Amino acid sequence: MSSTGNVAGGGKKVSWPEVVGLPAGEAKAVILKDKPDADVIFVPFGAGVQQDLSLNRVRVFVGTIASVVTVVLAPKVG
Repeated sequence: MSSTGNVAGGGKKVSWPEVVGLPAGEAKAVILKDKPDADVIFVPFGAGVQQDLSLNRVRVFVGTIASVVTVVLAPKVG
């Protein structure tokens, strides 16, 4: 279930805090289920990113925990 902070004015989901701690591949599957047109981009935690806005892009910040690439911040559209 989505909280209102995770949904844009048009009723479309814009963030996925529920995937924090999941392996990257599982998180991508959850995001694509909610937003099939998403361009999911994995970014190492702490890496710099451009500040441009893309409504189809979802950046997923990941780190390695016990040899598993894991989501460390809530992914969001942008």
